[in-house]
Amino acid sequence: MGDRVAMIEKACKEMEASGNVKILRTSSLWETKAMYVVDQDMFVNGACEIETALSPMQLLDELQAVEKKMGRVKVIDKGPRNIDLDILLYEDVVMKNERLQLPHALMLEREFVLRPLCELIPETRLPQDKALPAGALREHLSSVPVSDQPLSPLTPLAPGQSNITAYQRTRDTRIMSILNVTPDSFSDGGNHFNNDEATLADTIRSHIAAGATILDVGGQSTRPGAVQVSAKEELDRILPAVNLIRRLPEAENIAISIDTYRADVAEESIKAGAHIINDVSAGIMDDDMLVTMGRLGCTVCLMHMRGTPETMNKLTSYPEGVIEGVGRELLERVRAAEAAGVRRWRIILDPGIGFAKTQDQNLELLRRLDELIKYPGLEGFPWLVGTSRKAFIGKITGVQEPKSRIWGTAAAIAAAVKGGSDIVRVHDVAEMGQVAKMADALWRV
Repeated sequence: MGDRVAMIEKACKEMEASGNVKILRTSSLWETKAMYVVDQDMFVNGACEIETALSPMQLLDELQAVEKKMGRVKVIDKGPRNIDLDILLYEDVVMKNERLQLPHALMLEREFVLRPLCELIPETRLPQDKALPAGALREHLSSVPVSDQPLSPLTPLAPGQSNITAYQRTRDTRIMSILNVTPDSFSDGGNHFNNDEATLADTIRSHIAAGATILDVGGQSTRPGAVQVSAKEELDRILPAVNLIRRLPEAENIAISIDTYRADVAEESIKAGAHIINDVSAGIMDDDMLVTMGRLGCTVCLMHMRGTPETMNKLTSYPEGVIEGVGRELLERVRAAEAAGVRRWRIILDPGIGFAKTQDQNLELLRRLDELIKYPGLEGFPWLVGTSRKAFIGKITGVQEPKSRIWGTAAAIAAAVKGGSDIVRVHDVAEMGQVAKMADALWRV
């Protein structure tokens, strides 16, 4: 009931508020049809792994105190409620009394419990007890009847905008438009720099009218050799754009993304009303970024990159192949983000086309994106792909002027959609919006 994701995130904060519980990792959030009492809205379910010195009964008291503090409303048994906190497993404890049964009595019959658990501990077995069935949790999941429609994890973007559901085959590809308020970006540098408010507002309206549902605002170029400005100057470029977007009626349901690798810029931008932090370095270029992301609780995009924009083009060796290298290194960033408090359901991934990649590696990533998406440990995340007007497209097509690389970009966008991308980041919104719609019609069926 209510804002379901917000309720779960508030419960996580309340669980940790007393200092008795530390959340180590979370699963994705899975939206599912209700069981037992079916005449109710979809439920959102997830699991978290915690560290605590509390006994099982003390932990139960703590969780029920959180439910009470949050004003839990239970209309009917197994019916809708704003929050429901259950203990599924507690180490190897087996117990049963009038208040608590461990392991949870119904967990093995519930797909919506087993799927999030299998994201965290797929090989875990129930405690050895003659009353409990043998087998790893992943085996129990395989024996549960599959839902009519496959369950999908969800990723929230912004209030008023539907969640991304990466496992729904019929989902629409989201269009993220690039709004660089910089004088030196590789493709559109200066186009939106120091524009008067009316001109910038017209640009924003045109992107939205053309189909953009996410606006990615950047105040620092990440092209090779770009001059790195101060955080203050980056904010002086970004914040007026964010404030303008927030004031435009046409942008009421638009998600605002901030393209930055600086923690302080990200924090001030989110406070000003942005919704997403899009970090090309996945927290590598600023040691405070991941902790800041975790504290802010917003949705984040972690992109694969090596080194810095100045050094990345020299760091293109992937001895085990680019799919393995990118997959393994992104998984490391995901784990670092989770350790810093970023919830799994708030993470979007980006393979980093053009960043520490050769032309052949860029092509291989696009060609085999469906394999990268299934890399062990990265399943279920939504993916953002940015190929728009990039240098490798120019080299292949022979088009030197970046803004003229529309046709090459269109082919790359189609490949990204076919490979499973959920978001495409583009300069030419109207044209690439049409490409995405056609690609969706071909492959999202």
